[in-house]
Amino acid sequence: MEGSGGGAASSSPPVAKYLNDFSKLFQYYLDKSTPHSVYRWIGTLVIAIIYVLRTFYVQGFYIVSYGLGIYLLNLLIGFLSPLVDPELDPSNAPILPTKGSDEFKPFIRRLPEFKFWYSFTKALCIAFVMTFFSVFDVPVFWPILLCYWFVLFVLTMRRQIAHMIKYKYIPFNLGKQKYGSKKSSAGSSGSRAD
Repeated sequence: MEGSGGGAASSSPPVAKYLNDFSKLFQYYLDKSTPHSVYRWIGTLVIAIIYVLRTFYVQGFYIVSYGLGIYLLNLLIGFLSPLVDPELDPSNAPILPTKGSDEFKPFIRRLPEFKFWYSFTKALCIAFVMTFFSVFDVPVFWPILLCYWFVLFVLTMRRQIAHMIKYKYIPFNLGKQKYGSKKSSAGSSGSRAD
């Protein structure tokens, strides 16, 4: 009895060590990819194209794609929403500035960009792996799912945009006023008329 327990215990640490080493290596590369958002999203786009080609090629797994679409829509709502919703938390209202005289407060997302990207990519990879198992290929009439998803998307985005307009926040840097840059201050100090 003692010998069989020791054999199982001795085989477990190498597997645990391998998983621990893999986890550290994965986290290392994940940390190194953090500042390279454009390249991360290009990689995710490639994965999405591969997924679409796979589902088009096998002509199935529409329910998996529908579930993926609902999950990605949920992630998008978290990405576009502020960390503290002024509608749900009136004790801190107004968190977002509503008048020009209010103090500037930066937009803090409920779901940061990196976590949004990571969850988005992970969901695509899981859905891609699911397309290799026939148990997930439930026969459905896909045009109804597609129409229902578009209706859900439009209604959800309309509600989110109305929320943005009501509380006057823009979750992107596009169209926001830019203040002095380092280039202009360095150029003005370097050109003296001595």
